[in-house]
Amino acid sequence: MTVQYRDGIEITLSDGTRVVCDADDPPGSSADGPAGDVTVVSHAHGDHFPEGEATAVCSPLTADLASARREIPLHATTDDRIELLPAGHVAGSTAALVTDPDGTRYLYTGDVCTRSRFYLDGFEPPDADVLITETTYGEPEYVFPDHETVAADIVSWLRETDEPVILFGYALGRAQKLQLLAEEAGRERLFTTDAVFRVNDVVASHLDVSFGADRYEAETELGPGDALVLPMTTARIDWIRNLAEETGALKAGFSGWAVDDAFEFRGEFDETFPLSDHCDFAELRDLVDAVDPDRVYTQHGSTDAFAETLTRRGYEATALKRNQTALGDF
Repeated sequence: MTVQYRDGIEITLSDGTRVVCDADDPPGSSADGPAGDVTVVSHAHGDHFPEGEATAVCSPLTADLASARREIPLHATTDDRIELLPAGHVAGSTAALVTDPDGTRYLYTGDVCTRSRFYLDGFEPPDADVLITETTYGEPEYVFPDHETVAADIVSWLRETDEPVILFGYALGRAQKLQLLAEEAGRERLFTTDAVFRVNDVVASHLDVSFGADRYEAETELGPGDALVLPMTTARIDWIRNLAEETGALKAGFSGWAVDDAFEFRGEFDETFPLSDHCDFAELRDLVDAVDPDRVYTQHGSTDAFAETLTRRGYEATALKRNQTALGDF
């Protein structure tokens, strides 16, 4: 067995080397890591990079973002067996194309998006023998409108809404895009928080993009025409509820899950938009076809459903389960 899901995704090469992708406690970060193993970090979302200081094959931008977000260093390195390809998910995100000494090519996508958006180019799938892909939206009901349509709908809503608005998106990823959309819509004042500012500063230092938000302070008074961009995790915190009630602000959530009406109610949003940094179902299916692998492993999200879809379409596909030890455990 050459691919397993343990602490992260492990690819064991023919010479015994383990390539460990997106682990909490990867080789080299503790005394338990065997010498010679390689750590890969696909991007700087908190569930993909190590909890402690580590050295990993990753983009310099991912290393700087991870270091800034947790104030614990992540050091970027390279490995001749691993080619990093822009994954199109968030700033700095990469897929890893791993070439085994025996010539087998493994593609680990991490979180991935094939749509080009704002300052991000969509992922361009290479040929590979083995594909390990995320399946966040790996079921047929999750098909998104094209990006230009979604972005235009958001800008129109922002222009037509007189009330202050509170816009919720992940601090790394959608929060930056929401700032750009609010600026395009001509919002009079734009605010965000320290967590988003830390990301803004790092992204702007690496890419040709800037963000015009001011820091939201306790004494800031939101009024008509204002926009406040907040991390998605704050949407149901009491002070946010109180702020919306006191100012008459409308709360808007942005996620691929917004294609499901339940997303609006779960997040207590007034408006929702399917603005996503992942592939939808159709794009995942097209990604697999473009890679044309001999074997596919699915992980994260609708793993079983998407593996079944691929099997029906003629692929040898397996949903990865954590801590499998033998093929019979699948």
